[in-house]
Amino acid sequence: MAPWQLRETAPALRDRYLEQGWWTDDRLGGVIARRLDELGSSVDVRIWSRARPWHSPLDVVASGAKRLAASLAARDIGPGDVVSFQIANWVEAAIAFWGTAMTGATLVPVVHFYGPRELGHVLRQSRSRAHLTMSRFGHLDHLAMIDGLWRDLPDLELVAVVRAPDTEGAPDTRPLPTGAVEFASLLDEDHASGPPIARTHTITADSPALIAYTSGTTANPKGVIHTHRSLLAELRQLSAMNGTGGRPQLTGAPVSHFMGMLGGLLLCLLKGHGVFLIDQWDPPTILDAMIEADLSAGSGSTYLLTSLLDAPGFGARHIERMRSVGLGGSPIPRAVAERATGLGISIVRSYGSTELPSTTGASHDEPVDKRLSTDGRAMPGVEIRIVDEDGRDMPAGTPGEILARGPELFAGYTDPSLTAEAFARGDGWYSTGDVAVVDDEGWLTITDRLRDIVIRGGLNLSPAEIEDVLQRMPGVAEVAVVAAPDERYGEHACAFVRPIPGATAPDLAGVRAFFDRAGVPRQKWPEEVRVVDEFPRTPSGKIKKFELRDGMRRGGAPTG
Repeated sequence: MAPWQLRETAPALRDRYLEQGWWTDDRLGGVIARRLDELGSSVDVRIWSRARPWHSPLDVVASGAKRLAASLAARDIGPGDVVSFQIANWVEAAIAFWGTAMTGATLVPVVHFYGPRELGHVLRQSRSRAHLTMSRFGHLDHLAMIDGLWRDLPDLELVAVVRAPDTEGAPDTRPLPTGAVEFASLLDEDHASGPPIARTHTITADSPALIAYTSGTTANPKGVIHTHRSLLAELRQLSAMNGTGGRPQLTGAPVSHFMGMLGGLLLCLLKGHGVFLIDQWDPPTILDAMIEADLSAGSGSTYLLTSLLDAPGFGARHIERMRSVGLGGSPIPRAVAERATGLGISIVRSYGSTELPSTTGASHDEPVDKRLSTDGRAMPGVEIRIVDEDGRDMPAGTPGEILARGPELFAGYTDPSLTAEAFARGDGWYSTGDVAVVDDEGWLTITDRLRDIVIRGGLNLSPAEIEDVLQRMPGVAEVAVVAAPDERYGEHACAFVRPIPGATAPDLAGVRAFFDRAGVPRQKWPEEVRVVDEFPRTPSGKIKKFELRDGMRRGGAPTG
């Protein structure tokens, strides 16, 4: 068992959340099992994938989840244990998530593009007992990755592998690592018809339900711990925000990413929709799927919307299916929001994080100018403050750091030192590291970030990690990575490089080749390189990254 140090919620806040119904005594596994049984075969699970397409009634997949739960329970895996999974948007991801939740074990979704360094950190720190993975996805060889890591992970007892064809479509017939099993075999074991939930009585609503690892201000991904209370509070918040009716949403964000998981595997059950996933964001395929299955799409990060608007074949039939779109998770240029509005697509912007997912938002009935130019108002139950560096509240219209708290607020990080830092203000206030202004009516607008982070298409990238790789490049004296505006993804990583005197300055092609040889996932590669003779610095010598960002936005061409 992993002894995480979870923070305590103040009694007054706890009482308020319970009295208002934002917190309940439900457990995630119980909610999932109940909804699967209630929906039965009335809705479908459909997955668009070249490698592993799927289409069946929901109860077929629910049966697989229950059999997986029984197999894990038979191995004494349940409450107090950790089960991780790194599976693309395939049916096995739904089975892994729902089945593990039914056992009462703590879930650790791992995004599919994490390489051996990140995966090793996640499995080691979370003390995962079972890891459900795939043999490969795209250019990443997950089978070789887990084979190389397993011997150094003393807590890891079970590895189950989903077979996937290679990029040419050939089946993967390689032998599994010693001790690993086929994922399908867990669904075929004799005890699969037995009780699916083990040791349920030992779970409380305050127990850890899920750990979402997110890259950001630290070189290694941070483990964000959500309890059953906070996770289900967020689910109810999302359900209320999305209202009733409307078409089901096609989810392209990875279900191993926090927001993809909420929308693609949980909110759809709560709202009684089918499960509709695609394992790679391919706009032409998505446009066809929208018509074929009568789906909506485009909500999430800015890129998910703009890629559809720009895709050949996009037209009136698609607009009709995406009349209401919610954007968040990455910067939202006003021009994008106005373009969508001009097409008849209603846009709402929201602000949140893995730590407090739905911090601010808006409804489609709000004034259009507020919806397009701000990031919404505090969601029900959520409180926000704008403070200066000394923690003093700032007047309306004055920028400062956002402090926030609410029923969806996480219980702490797997690293207790990060928890202490995030809650140093006291009284349960979470220091977001984001800078914003709030007007007299409570509308919040993000203006900057104190913490160093790049949000590319809704995915958090750690500048510290990218800088660590760049610093090893021959001829490089010093580097700084900042977020640059990007029309497609919202932001991308821009690398400022100071070469060693006399050395040849690296160009973008050289940087990409170096990152490729280092085995860094392509999503983390710098997409812009700028060479400087010297960096702007504070009196203590620290690089002023905000000046780099400001200068970049004023102009100047990148190298490469």
